Amino acid sequence: MKIASFNVENMFRRAVVLNQESWKDGKPILEAYSALTEILEQPAYNGADKRRILDLLEKLGLLRFEEENGAKKARFTEDNKWVWLRRSRGRLVSVHRDGTIEVVANGRSDWIGWLELKREQVNEQATRNTAAVIADMDPDILAVVEAEDRPGLVRFNENVLRLEQGEDKSFDHVMLIDGNDERGIDVGLLAKADFPVRKMQSHVDDPGPGETPVFSRDCAEYEFEVGGEKLLLLVNHFKSKGFGKASTSNARREAQAQRVAEIYKERKKEGWENVVVLGDFNDTPDSGPLAPLLKGTDLRDASEAPDWVWGEREGTFGGGKKEKIDYLLLSPALFGKVKAGGVNRKGLWHGERTQNPWDLLPTLTREEEAASDHAAIWVELDL
Repeated sequence: MKIASFNVENMFRRAVVLNQESWKDGKPILEAYSALTEILEQPAYNGADKRRILDLLEKLGLLRFEEENGAKKARFTEDNKWVWLRRSRGRLVSVHRDGTIEVVANGRSDWIGWLELKREQVNEQATRNTAAVIADMDPDILAVVEAEDRPGLVRFNENVLRLEQGEDKSFDHVMLIDGNDERGIDVGLLAKADFPVRKMQSHVDDPGPGETPVFSRDCAEYEFEVGGEKLLLLVNHFKSKGFGKASTSNARREAQAQRVAEIYKERKKEGWENVVVLGDFNDTPDSGPLAPLLKGTDLRDASEAPDWVWGEREGTFGGGKKEKIDYLLLSPALFGKVKAGGVNRKGLWHGERTQNPWDLLPTLTREEEAASDHAAIWVELDL
């Protein structure tokens, strides 16, 4: 059987801030969005909080100041190309006739509202190329990272994979449990007819530092029975390095790696022998944050198997030669059953100047049509 993992970067709709040509374009907006969302959930806003709220509203483009008759006048809107400030009761801010603005809510109980990221359609050819990569690998079980929701995953399977790639390339079982990330980047699973999901468990409520859940998305557990043997998959998407303080992101990622290691050890004590921990860990094998999982357990990276083929380079993200952030970790029992494994980069754009370029899908002719900025990874096991 073949198991694969692929960060697909959404099937149909993606937050506008995540869908920019360069990450640098969306990063400041996403940082401001995250910071403001955190403040708005506080039970009380003090003076410093209120000044910070106005500053973040300005960074998000919801608040701007214009010169009028020699004075600065506040201009406030509840939506722009990036976000909505949804409001159903009460007010967060008030713009006075003299053009000044103030935060009038003194805490969470004074108003009902929230920030929401706007979404837009993903390039249609990019979605088709995502299906082409999956069909080219043709896995029995596919862990999907950054899928919007289960209806979207079902629609992708039925309307794109099945209709364009063929019945035999589509899947019979589709599952996704909504996680903690409100941007619509969840972890899900697709499986062929012979591999129905027997049981599943979410860890969205597992506690982390402070009052924050440990998992940015989830560590979803899926149980299978394959040829009389039980198989357990733990699908993950760890905290990214994309925005916020590096120390904060690293600490969150390390806490996630530690929790997954604990779950894995718990399952081993319960008698599980065939376990796969897979997905996008957003860090490299030599990183400190991943050490609790990569060095603190007996899990083996499938890429260490003798029959694994890296191809043009050892990375899985972008064009980096060793930017490996996607993983298939196997329990010892499974590692001894590896028949083959490798990386599928056909949907990953490489540009004209990339050294040792890899083969692209014939339908991938420009960067906007890339299936993802991640390569897909797969392993074949003799079960």
